[in-house]
Amino acid sequence: MKSKILSILVFVFVFLISTSVKNKQPIQEFQAKAYYFSKSKMDLGKWGARLSEAQKKEVEARMKNRLEKSYVLSFNKEESLFEEEDQLDAISGATDSWGKNFAPGRQYKNVKTNTQLQEQEFYGKKFLINDTLQPIEWRLESETKQIGNYSCFKATASIPTNDLTWYSFSWDKLRNSNESELDSTQVKEIKMTVVEAWYTPQIPVRHGPLEYWGLPGLILEVSADNTTMLCSKLVLNPDEVIEIVAPTKGKEVSKKEYQVIITEKMKEFRNNRMRR
Repeated sequence: MKSKILSILVFVFVFLISTSVKNKQPIQEFQAKAYYFSKSKMDLGKWGARLSEAQKKEVEARMKNRLEKSYVLSFNKEESLFEEEDQLDAISGATDSWGKNFAPGRQYKNVKTNTQLQEQEFYGKKFLINDTLQPIEWRLESETKQIGNYSCFKATASIPTNDLTWYSFSWDKLRNSNESELDSTQVKEIKMTVVEAWYTPQIPVRHGPLEYWGLPGLILEVSADNTTMLCSKLVLNPDEVIEIVAPTKGKEVSKKEYQVIITEKMKEFRNNRMRR
């Protein structure tokens, strides 16, 4: 009788254990997607002063696909992948192929290994920028505000402008470089950009869009120079698995090496045009 009861108890125990294992779901690693919308103000300079208000609006309409952009940041606790969503030109219905030469490419960041890998395409040639993350000395402020459902804290920093826009090019940057080369006694002034960011400790990851990262919470809004980027939608732990794959294709260079490459190429374009 005792052996029969013992057999029944063993059977029940095994059944309960197997049922528990069968019903137990694997713990999903934290992952999320943040959707950002950026808007830039257009500075027409002295040329713009000669335009009427109607002409300014027309120029802004033609430049809309460069002034307003949408991005997606996919991330887990350590890695993130930041990329732009393609948009059609508001006037021609075409993608902005020229502007893509100086726009940030698909960007992978790893906050644990301090690694940044970024795809860049410059006039048909592909590059893979392999470098460290942009060092940022954040000042944590006490000011707070609500962004959607999240309580956010303010942080500010001052970052060398050239470090934030290493993937871009401007003729002003080239002129300043030439002037420094001509006058070796001149102390080169480093232009700085003041950055204001809003992060939420409710999502305790150190990620953010573009070059921004390193705060004790996801960056939901960031303003620098004439551009503001705001998170418009946040999806935590979606049903589908988010694959964060670092880019691998292209000629491997550092950020500084890439700046030299595009500057020399733009000099070549300018000289060829002047000869013609």
